[in-house]
Amino acid sequence: MDQVLPMTANTRFGPRLSENGETTFRLFAPDCASIDVELMGTARVPMLKGAEGWFEVSLACEPGLSYAFILPDGTRVPDPASREQSGEVEGASVLTHPKSYTWRETGWRGRPWHEMVFYELHVGLFDGFRGVMQRLPELASYGITAIELMPIADFEGRHNWGYDGVLLFAPDRAYGTPDELKRLIDCAHALHMSVFLDVVYNHFGPSGNFLSNFARSFFREDLHTPWGVALDFRRAEVRDFYTENALHWLGDYRFDGLRFDAIHTIEDAGWLDELPQLLRAALPDREVHLVIENDRNDATMMDKGFSAQWNDDWHHAMHVLITGEREAYYLDYAKAPAQLLARALGEGFAYQGEASLHRNGAARGTPSAHLPPQAFIAFLQNHDQIGNRARGERLNQLTTAAQLAAALSLLLLSPQIPMLFMGEEINSTAPFYFFSDYMGELAEAVRNGRRQEFARFSAFIDLADLVPDPNAPMTFEACRIKWPSIGEQDAATLRYTDLLRSLLVLRHRVLMPRFASVRTVVTEAVGENAVYAEWRLGDDSHLCIYANLGMSETSVAMGLPPDALLLMESATGAALFAREGVLMPASTLAWLNNQTSMPSRRRLR
Repeated sequence: MDQVLPMTANTRFGPRLSENGETTFRLFAPDCASIDVELMGTARVPMLKGAEGWFEVSLACEPGLSYAFILPDGTRVPDPASREQSGEVEGASVLTHPKSYTWRETGWRGRPWHEMVFYELHVGLFDGFRGVMQRLPELASYGITAIELMPIADFEGRHNWGYDGVLLFAPDRAYGTPDELKRLIDCAHALHMSVFLDVVYNHFGPSGNFLSNFARSFFREDLHTPWGVALDFRRAEVRDFYTENALHWLGDYRFDGLRFDAIHTIEDAGWLDELPQLLRAALPDREVHLVIENDRNDATMMDKGFSAQWNDDWHHAMHVLITGEREAYYLDYAKAPAQLLARALGEGFAYQGEASLHRNGAARGTPSAHLPPQAFIAFLQNHDQIGNRARGERLNQLTTAAQLAAALSLLLLSPQIPMLFMGEEINSTAPFYFFSDYMGELAEAVRNGRRQEFARFSAFIDLADLVPDPNAPMTFEACRIKWPSIGEQDAATLRYTDLLRSLLVLRHRVLMPRFASVRTVVTEAVGENAVYAEWRLGDDSHLCIYANLGMSETSVAMGLPPDALLLMESATGAALFAREGVLMPASTLAWLNNQTSMPSRRRLR
């Protein structure tokens, strides 16, 4: 049976199509005395003013028709809840039918959360929705079970990271049509892959947003985010707008989950507290997974129904260990990074209320040890951690191959939900720069702001010209990944991809069935650059991992128990234990045991 769209009859934003061929156009414009809707090439019709700033009119019109709203001063604006644009964000909106696409995978209900292996990607660098769809079979062959699309909401220009979207219900036209996006999701489901979307509910982009022309009450002038004035989630209209947007992507497009960007800049916790229950209640027969990014390390959000949080602490501690970088936000992880990584492995957050040097001594975080490991998404690289570098370097340019292999082994064998960044599966060296496509004063402001951002890094104080111009076409083009054909990979890349494939085979065949339930036994630093971690899995077996992330030997308390099931030994292929009790440089050892391997240290949580 085809899925019924959630809340279709109750939506407040965007056009509503009825069975009798009429379309109801609605606009929240409390700052206007009158509003007209213009049906391009047909008519301009006054809308009726209703209560609380709403305008509405019902007209006989067919899907495919372009339309816009006309303000009292003659300004033509798109529908802020446009489902498709005929051109750029300032152009006309297009009337679309939510059931124009015939779904094939109608029985898909999603995958359980513990089966997720994420792959984050930028749709534009794959040449749109069709390009992503073409790569799905290969990604599935690696063991990827979920792709996460960076934001696709319509933005100004030809290319953009996506976090400057302004028409949040419309896929950007540069990527393809709404039906092409649905086809991509349908094909992913046919391969038993989930599809997630990164959504931005904390601000609108700086160009192409017309809401302030007719609905200034959407914003709070008394609060600002790093990107401008804050949204006023105290207003029911604002809460409804974003709730409907989330249901639009989950319902109309059948995304399996959403990743909410930077929720620490959303100043109304009440709406966020209610959102998980509301979304799941609207889609009761689906596996709906909700992920957050929250710089405050607020563990209570997972207690309120969110599936997991991106764990920057895991990344930052690991990054310091394998690169030695200690500037800017890495300063908080410069002292005892192995201890911080061990805490992140076992308890989620490394910072659970401790003072942050990077934040001028302010406390950061809340206790998180009560949460399961799978309440956290771990990663070695993502769009922020590569793209927010001045030169957009990937890890393979910042550390040794052996250390990268040891880190990858820990990432993919641990029970936290792992995430790879596009190209990471082939150890790509393509940079990932910050890019946009603005003109005039805005382009200059973005260009200068980008250079000023790196003034805190000593390497760039006098080297501002090394920061690529975000608006230059070559900046975007340089980020394209060169996908090698069979036989084109060099020996080093083949070793890396073989390792990644073998790790994901282990995760799928041996560990994933046991990951439905996981509890931490003990995690600890066992040297300046090494950690030991142990978890009790769903079948009461114990997963144990040693990881030496440095380039020196590390003495450890014990070696591999004689009755253990060895999962993998050393990312480099060298003998892990040259002699009893010594962990070799840049190496990882993982095994399964029926009983805890360190009974004297057992601290089950």
